[in-house]
Amino acid sequence: MLSITETELATLCHIAEAAGQEIMAVYREGGETWQKLDESPLTEADLRADRVIRQGLEKNFPGVFILSEESVSDGVRTAGRFFLVDPLDGTKEFLKRNGEFTVNIALVEDGRPVAGVVLAPALDELFYAAQGLGAWKRDATGARVIATSPHDGARPLRVMGSRSHGGEALDAWLSTLATEHSFVAAGSSLKFCRIAEGLADVYPRLGPTSQWDTAAAQAVLECAGGAVTDWQGAPLGYGLERPVLNPHFLAVGRRELLGRLGVRTAA
Repeated sequence: MLSITETELATLCHIAEAAGQEIMAVYREGGETWQKLDESPLTEADLRADRVIRQGLEKNFPGVFILSEESVSDGVRTAGRFFLVDPLDGTKEFLKRNGEFTVNIALVEDGRPVAGVVLAPALDELFYAAQGLGAWKRDATGARVIATSPHDGARPLRVMGSRSHGGEALDAWLSTLATEHSFVAAGSSLKFCRIAEGLADVYPRLGPTSQWDTAAAQAVLECAGGAVTDWQGAPLGYGLERPVLNPHFLAVGRRELLGRLGVRTAA
């Protein structure tokens, strides 16, 4: 039995697109910006998108708990099945006006992201996927199935990294690679999506991320043929009782890359 139907996945896409319209209105017209307790930025676009997503999910998926970066559902916590939402991932990219920010909606079941929608509204790119259905990208040219690319060592390893976060840990890891590689920076959850559509091979994350930063894009990548694990080879998991912060992780286009990159793959 599928966790989510094609119609429900399309509904998630519509909700994300409605949130994207709110974000782009602020992007064009400007709006207020605040600073959170952790000193990260919060914009009017975050709050407007969060409100639209919450209303859409509550209407179309009544009773399913919603954990968002900006808000939490009232009432019963449905730990076995819940939504993880980042209404505006890449707020720093939004403020830099480079277009590399996303709307992220994931459905989590039993600790795994089983469906995800990632919208980059300024780039007019929509990625969506669900277990048992597949993974797609929709842009100005239309919608198409996406899949990760194999890497046999005949070409440089294409490494994705953060445009706003990185630093010495990432540089140190890159220096250990025994294979020729190229490095491309990108903002927000787009790093996962570039691997999912076959444009990159690996995304090592050696700094902090939260559950809502990764779940939707992980669903897209896994449904396109990739994998996301911690550095011990365990799948990156989710849960209302888990710490909000993720462990460091590695996202790859093909699972066979894990061993070649020093990750102990789970049996």
